[in-house]
Amino acid sequence: MLDGWRRERFIRKTLHRVSQQRVALVLQPGNVWVVEKAVSESEGEAVTAALRTCHLRGWVDVLERAIPQGSLTSEGNLPPQVTLMSEIAPVYRLTETGWNVLHRSHEWVVVTCFIAAATLIAAIIGIFITNALIG
Repeated sequence: MLDGWRRERFIRKTLHRVSQQRVALVLQPGNVWVVEKAVSESEGEAVTAALRTCHLRGWVDVLERAIPQGSLTSEGNLPPQVTLMSEIAPVYRLTETGWNVLHRSHEWVVVTCFIAAATLIAAIIGIFITNALIG
């Protein structure tokens, strides 16, 4: 089990991996999506827990449930029977909040507000010092 900050970092890395997923092609018949850089819950309990944590926080939504899932052969080819995939898993998509987490939008807003407050305080102090020297 990972400790606090390592676990949070792993969750954010998993969120970043979700953002890199893309559909390479759709195989017919059967409407089978071939997803590049897919994040699979079969990678382990840590990835499953990270995906569920992202879902709990509202960073990802389940796009589709029960999508057939499998892996490429050792040569990098599709399995001979694509319709007989080894697993069924959900497909996740990032929400607007998830994108904001990836781009660290909240941190930028906090830093900007802090700088604005510091500037306001410095301006008020400057006005008081100017009035004291003049008056």
